[in-house]
Amino acid sequence: RYACAQRLQQQVVQPDLLSSFDKVQAAAELPALAQAWRERRWLGDKDTLPQALSESVWQSIQADPYHCPKGQSAHAGCPFHLARAEVDTSHVLVVNHALLLADLASGNSILPEPSECIYVIDEAHHLPDVGRDFFAGSALLNFDLKPWQERLQKLHQQLQKLLPQHSAIRDTLKLQDLTADFYAQLKPIQSLLGKNPQWFDKANTWRFVDAQLPELISRQAEPLTELSSKILQSIEKLFQALLEQLNDGKIRSASLTPLQQELSALETKFSAQNQLWQAWTVPQQPHVSQARWLDQQESGIIGHACPLSVNFQLDDLLFSKAYAALLCSATLSSLNSFEGIKRELGLYDHPGVRTLQVASPFAYAERGLIHIPKLAFEPTAEQFTAELIQVLPNYLDKSAGNLVLFASYWQMEEVAAALRKQGWSLLVQGEAGRQSLLDLHQMRIDGGEGSILFGTQSFSEGLDLPGALLTNLIITKLPFAVPTSPFEEAMAEAITKRGGNPFLLLTVPATARKLVQACGRLLRKEQDFGRIVILDRRLVTKSYGNAMLAALPPFQRQIDG
Repeated sequence: RYACAQRLQQQVVQPDLLSSFDKVQAAAELPALAQAWRERRWLGDKDTLPQALSESVWQSIQADPYHCPKGQSAHAGCPFHLARAEVDTSHVLVVNHALLLADLASGNSILPEPSECIYVIDEAHHLPDVGRDFFAGSALLNFDLKPWQERLQKLHQQLQKLLPQHSAIRDTLKLQDLTADFYAQLKPIQSLLGKNPQWFDKANTWRFVDAQLPELISRQAEPLTELSSKILQSIEKLFQALLEQLNDGKIRSASLTPLQQELSALETKFSAQNQLWQAWTVPQQPHVSQARWLDQQESGIIGHACPLSVNFQLDDLLFSKAYAALLCSATLSSLNSFEGIKRELGLYDHPGVRTLQVASPFAYAERGLIHIPKLAFEPTAEQFTAELIQVLPNYLDKSAGNLVLFASYWQMEEVAAALRKQGWSLLVQGEAGRQSLLDLHQMRIDGGEGSILFGTQSFSEGLDLPGALLTNLIITKLPFAVPTSPFEEAMAEAITKRGGNPFLLLTVPATARKLVQACGRLLRKEQDFGRIVILDRRLVTKSYGNAMLAALPPFQRQIDG
C-alpha cells in the first residue's frame, strides 16, 4: 500500500510497460504525484492518494521487497521504509484490519509480536468478514498460456543480453517448463468447463453443493498446487539472483526494473492460482468448511474458495498469542446479545472472554422519536414500491436535513424518478461521488435550505451528519440481505445440515445489527435531535420484529395502529 519513490520517478520518465489507456492516466497524474511526494504533501501511501489511480498504474509504482530493497541507498527514503522506521519507534500503531491479518499471517514481518501487543480492534463486527476475505482464494481458470510464455521468452532473451553466463538464464528456461506443465494439468479442467455452459445461472455463478468438486477438478487440485508452488519458488530464486547482480554492480537499476515487473506480474498470477488450488485440496467431508463456486465474467471463469468460518485462524494467529485484545463496536452485540459475535470470532468458549455493554451518553428519549406508520403493504408485497412513492412525501421535510435509506438500488431509483416528477429536489447516491453529494447536502443546509439525500446500505454505516445535517431519517425497509450469493447459500446450507435455522441464526441478527447502524446516523452529538421513520411494518407484525425493536436505542416510540 506504499509507493516506491524510484519506481514512481521511472514511470514519469518512461511508462513503457503500461497499456495505452494507463499510459494516458500515468502521463496526466504521475508527474503531479511525484511532485506532491517531493514536497511531502503526499506521504506515499495508497489510502491518501490525491486522485484515484487504476490498479495497473498503482502496481507499476508500488513498493515490494524486490523493487524497493532497503539496502539500496536509492530506496532508503522511499515511503514504505520511512513508514516502517516510524513503526519501529512508536508505542501506538493505527492499522486497518486487513494489514493486521496480513502481518499476523506472515509471521509479524512489520508489526510487533502479538505477545507484546494490546490490540484495540474497533468496528470489530467486521473482523470475521475481513478474515474470510483475507483467507479466501480466487483465480482465473480458463486463461491462455501463450501470452505468458511469450513474456517469459522475452525475459529469457533480456537476461541473455545482460548476463550471458549466469545461471539465471537456465532458471528462466525451467520457469517456462513449469508453467507449461501447470497449463497441461489445467487444460482438462478448461475443457470440462467449456463442455458445461449449463452450469451457470442468470447471475453467471455455479456453486458446488456441500463444497464437493467434480472428480476431475478434485483430482487435479493437488498437482496444480504443487506446480504453482514450484513456479513461485522459481520466481523467488530469479528475483534473488537479479538483486545479487544489482548489488554487485553487474546490472543497472534501470535495466532491472522491467525484468522485475515481468516477474512481479507472473508472481501475482501464480500466487492466486496457488492459493485457490491449495484451498481446493482441503477435504470437505465429513464437515464442510468452505464455500466453493465458479463465477463467469468477461475475463473468463474464476474459481473461488472462501472459508465459512475463520475462528480457528483468528484464535491461532491472534487471540491465543496476544497479550490482550479489546474488541469494540457500536454493534458488536446483536439483539442485545454477544453470543453471535463470540461464535463468529471463535471466542464462544474462550476462558478469557469478558463482555461489557456500555450505555450511551445520549438522552435518546428526550432527543428523538421512532415512528412506525401504518401502511397497507409490507415490503414483500409487489405493491410496496407504489405505496412507498405515495406515502414517502408525507414524511419528508423540505426545510430540514433528510436521509432516506433504501434496501436496493432499483427501488431507490424508481422512487427517486417518481418523486422528481412531482417536483422534489433529491441528491441520489450513484449520480455523483459520495463526497460530492455530502458537500452539496451540507451547502444546502448551511445556506438555510432543506436537503434530501437518498442512499442504500453503504450510507447506513460510517456516515456522519451531525446537527442540522440530519434531523429526519427515513428507513424504507428492514435491511435484510438476500441470501443469493454463493457464500451465503453455503452458510445457510451448512447451518441447515446441523439442524439450525439459517434465517434465525444468520439473517435476523445481521439485519438487527444493520438496523441499529442505520438508526445510529441520527444522533451524532449529545445536542443532536430528530426523528426516525421506519416504513416497514414487519417490526410489529412478525415474531422477530419485537426483538429487533427492543435492540434499537430507547427513543420515544410512536407505532400507529
